[in-house]
Amino acid sequence: MLRRHKSEQLFETAKKLFPGGVNSPVRAFRSVDGAPLFIKRGDGCYIWDEDDNQFIDFCGSWGPLILGHNNKNVRENIEKTLQNGTSFGAPTVLENELGQLIIDNNPFIEKIRFVSSGTEAVMSAIRLARGYTGRNKIVKFEGCYHGHVDSLLVKAGSGLATFGTSSSAGIPEGFTRETLVLPLNDQEAVKQCIEMYGKDIACIIIEPIPANNGLLLQDKSFLEFLREISTENKILLLFDEVISGFRVAFAGAAAYYNIRPDIVTYGKIIGGGLPVGAYGASNEIMACISPLGDVYQAGTLSGNPVAMAAGIAQVSMCLTPGFYEDQEKRTRYFVDKINAYARAKNIAFELVTIGSIFWLTFGEHGAIQRADQIDPATMLDFKKMFGVLLENGIYIGPSGYEVGFISTAHSYEILDEACSRFYKVLDTFAH
Repeated sequence: MLRRHKSEQLFETAKKLFPGGVNSPVRAFRSVDGAPLFIKRGDGCYIWDEDDNQFIDFCGSWGPLILGHNNKNVRENIEKTLQNGTSFGAPTVLENELGQLIIDNNPFIEKIRFVSSGTEAVMSAIRLARGYTGRNKIVKFEGCYHGHVDSLLVKAGSGLATFGTSSSAGIPEGFTRETLVLPLNDQEAVKQCIEMYGKDIACIIIEPIPANNGLLLQDKSFLEFLREISTENKILLLFDEVISGFRVAFAGAAAYYNIRPDIVTYGKIIGGGLPVGAYGASNEIMACISPLGDVYQAGTLSGNPVAMAAGIAQVSMCLTPGFYEDQEKRTRYFVDKINAYARAKNIAFELVTIGSIFWLTFGEHGAIQRADQIDPATMLDFKKMFGVLLENGIYIGPSGYEVGFISTAHSYEILDEACSRFYKVLDTFAH
């Protein structure tokens, strides 16, 4: 049986200190059973909680740990940098090194600006799009998450090109009036929206690989359509690659699909496990950013030297020849074995995958490409599976809408062990 005594005690203390006992909502385990596990340490693809339970980890801090926990190169680069201090609020050579490393190997951006989170990157990129175009409205898609930016925490109302309604208290209705929310993979909805509001749309923002509300893989033709219609109407196309950037390819989904965005946002992996975000674009667009232009954005900890050092170590290793091909190969190996077992047992379960990302789905269905195609009832199946996975020493994110990740630390031997444990879990769903 899974030991939870210490985690339960720590959670009771945490509830007296933090709203809901956590500093980010999904960590509260509200959609699954029990108190959240308090993690003590990680190494490679393993984590240990405060009760000394060991797990094969497929969460990876929600994606940034593409090299696994406590990677030696990343850790040593952090330790070396720490000898000189933690923060200066002034330029350092490490910013130049990481910036050069990214730009030299990314054909879609000419300048980059580092910030401290993916949310901050998206917030800044939206402001940049509005400043560059002189337009106010933005288009987003239901099922894509872009951080807790006020104007982007909206959900679709009725109709194809409707104004959004706030999905969080504390956001003025006026903010949401400037956000148009459309269904994914629906070209006609985009056309109608642009016919109605095109002259005031600054940008279309999309996760080219939507991975925050399930893994909603889009047809490449839809992304190509967005590129074409944006160009035709002088609308900027903004790819939110906070998850997919450096994950499916070094230059992200833009490289994977060979589609050029006007602005792109990054996060997760470039921090090597530390808080980092970034946004980039052409020289012309980035010239609008202060101090060159009149779009203001600043941050005391932007380009923090310790975070830059972690990023340099990690991103450099991502440039190893065959890195992404190997990641995808091992992920496909893992996914195919589990899917084959589920089919053989007639269990309505499937792992959906792209690159080194995967998502657990339940029920009989075709390709899920929109948020409204996810049956909420299947979250009960996820809740059951999550608990049994924990009992069998496998940790994934505690939400059925979240995705899992494979790191370089997940060797074939470890993946075979994980598959064996998954089979035991799947057997509990067999009829």
